[in-house]
Amino acid sequence: MSVFDTVRDTASEIKDMKIRGAGRIARAGASAAGEFAETYKGGSLEEFRKDLETARGILLESRPTAVSLWNGVQACTKDVCNASSLEEAKESVICNARLFVETSSKAVEFIARIGARRISDGDVLLTHCNSTAALGVIKKAHAQGKDIKVYATESRPWRQGLLTVRELSEAGIDVTLIVDSAVRSVMRKTDRVFVGADTVTSNGELINKIGTSQLALAADEAGVPFNVCTETYKFSPLTMFGDTVAIEERDCGEVAEKGSLPENVRIYNPVFDVTPAKYINSIITELGILSPGSVYDVMVRQLGEDIFKMRDNP
Repeated sequence: MSVFDTVRDTASEIKDMKIRGAGRIARAGASAAGEFAETYKGGSLEEFRKDLETARGILLESRPTAVSLWNGVQACTKDVCNASSLEEAKESVICNARLFVETSSKAVEFIARIGARRISDGDVLLTHCNSTAALGVIKKAHAQGKDIKVYATESRPWRQGLLTVRELSEAGIDVTLIVDSAVRSVMRKTDRVFVGADTVTSNGELINKIGTSQLALAADEAGVPFNVCTETYKFSPLTMFGDTVAIEERDCGEVAEKGSLPENVRIYNPVFDVTPAKYINSIITELGILSPGSVYDVMVRQLGEDIFKMRDNP
């Protein structure tokens, strides 16, 4: 049996989409790294560091664009470079893995409790797409007895807003579904906006479901606070050193059925857009409420100065 077996098995399940979702992917990678260290039988610190780097590579190659996976693995291995013995290095990975799994599992709950404090009785809220973190905040405020109303965008072309309104309605919340183009019309009736995140860059920009930036612009125009609800494992340290977040385009069939339009008509169907940091009032995380400008410091503190080797060894 190879020391890499668990790592390879986990990587395979991530690659084959048997493990999905940012949080589950991150925790799976962290758990695999922790188990690797726990079962490692090598003879020296240098051998362990070399083999751990191989294990990291196997895990990260399973979903190279998943920032949560990178963060989960990095959070486990960040202290190995400072270890003075094999046992100290192994113990650091094991402990960091357990800590990451525990804190990330509770992240949405913490975000809900913190974010709900930003909601007052009688507030009208607006949300976009179907964010577990953002909806957790809204449902927590309702559970606290606050009288709130919610506008939820349709979020085309996949219409994730239908999932959102069902979830909020089942929780007993007064919710109204709106078409995406009605955002500016309802913004003047709105007190606060809450959205989730796919990725947050080192300078505090938000990468999220297409249409998010339009909400931010309309909110800024109307003077409505725009809040991002996200776990810190969605912060992307790779953007510190020049990497950009790829904006995926999906099949045009999601927008119009094949053959329903003239052949010379092109369709642009991006999944995400970029919301500049200047339009974000706060980033609500499991650590507390952050400003976009504090994202960099949080990443360095959580992932360790070891991340700077990416800059030194491009």
